[in-house]
Amino acid sequence: MYKLNAQQLRTTQPDPVVAHAVKKNPITIILDNVLDTYNVGSIFRLADAVAAERVILCGQTLTPPNSRIKKASINTWGWVEWQYASTAIEAIAELKIQNSKLKVVAVEQDARSKPFAEVTYEFPIALVVGHESNGVSKEVLDMADTIVELPMWGINRSLNVMVSLGIVLYQIMSNSSLKARP
Repeated sequence: MYKLNAQQLRTTQPDPVVAHAVKKNPITIILDNVLDTYNVGSIFRLADAVAAERVILCGQTLTPPNSRIKKASINTWGWVEWQYASTAIEAIAELKIQNSKLKVVAVEQDARSKPFAEVTYEFPIALVVGHESNGVSKEVLDMADTIVELPMWGINRSLNVMVSLGIVLYQIMSNSSLKARP
C-alpha cells in the first residue's frame, strides 16, 4: 500500500494512477455551504483517512486550489476525488439518480435527529454537513433519509463541523464489514 506521511504529502504531486488504485469505501461527503477553508481542508484529510469515494463542495464552499485548503488538508485534496455542485440539493438529487440505494445522512441538530450511535448505517452512504453557524439547510434536511446528532453534555451546543463528521464517519467505519482495509 502506498502511504505518505505529512511531509511527503505536502511535497508530492498526486499520482492519478496510485490514487485510482486505492480501494475506496462507498462514502460521499457533501459540504452544504461550509465556509471555513480550514474545515474544508480538514474534511479532505478526513475523506482520505476513511477512503471515501468523493467530496462534493456545494454553494458558497470554496474549492481547491486554495492555499488554506491545501495547508489544512496537507495536500490530500489532490488525492481525494472532489467536485462542485451549485447546491447540496442538486448534488443529492444527482447522486440519487446515479444510485437509488444511496442513503443520505445529515449530521445536524434537528427535532427529527437520532443519536448517531443508535443508527444502523448502510453503504452506499452520503453524509451531509453544513454551514458552521446555520447548519445543514432545511431543504437538505427534508431530503435526508436520516438525520443524526451527537450528544452534548456541557454548556456548548455543538461541535466543529469537521469533528462531528469525523465522529460519525468513524462510527460508520467501526461497524462496517465492507470497509477497505489499510
